[in-house]
Amino acid sequence: MPDPQPGSVYELSHEEEAENLATFAVLVDNEPGVLHRLVGLFAARGYNIESLTVGETDRRAHTSRVTIVTRGTPHVLSQIQAQLEKMVSVRHVRDVSRDPFGLERELALVKVKSTGADRVEALRVSDIFRARVIDTTHESFVFEVSGAPSKIDAFVELMRPLGLVELSRTGVLSITRGAEAM
Repeated sequence: MPDPQPGSVYELSHEEEAENLATFAVLVDNEPGVLHRLVGLFAARGYNIESLTVGETDRRAHTSRVTIVTRGTPHVLSQIQAQLEKMVSVRHVRDVSRDPFGLERELALVKVKSTGADRVEALRVSDIFRARVIDTTHESFVFEVSGAPSKIDAFVELMRPLGLVELSRTGVLSITRGAEAM
């Protein structure tokens, strides 16, 4: 079979599109089953959720805010946003990662077991990252650090050789700058 002509309807592009991270802020009705349906949308289509945070935002309006971090090609991410917007319980969807006014923050608790010079270095690094010591023993610290996910990643990588024992992360929270609400 001859090769299809350029511009032919039979020509298939096999170029790989780069995957990007996206953070979707989703305002939903606070009712039973909403989170299950949101997660089901991702599972049914084979999309991975890298971070998921949920919290009630307005008791009187019965709304919750769900922040979902996922990865995909630009086409897949626009599909995800369109599918989220079609859900009955969803009031609003915003791609915070593409919004120039978007803010993303995360909280982590980091346990480090160290003595001697490594202990001093762990305290020095925590000071640079503005991490707070929330528990200490003669052999360990638990640090509380918040900021952009990349800041948390950098802090964790510096703590690994100093005796990182355990890590707990909240997942990403997001909001936009300015006076407008979502």
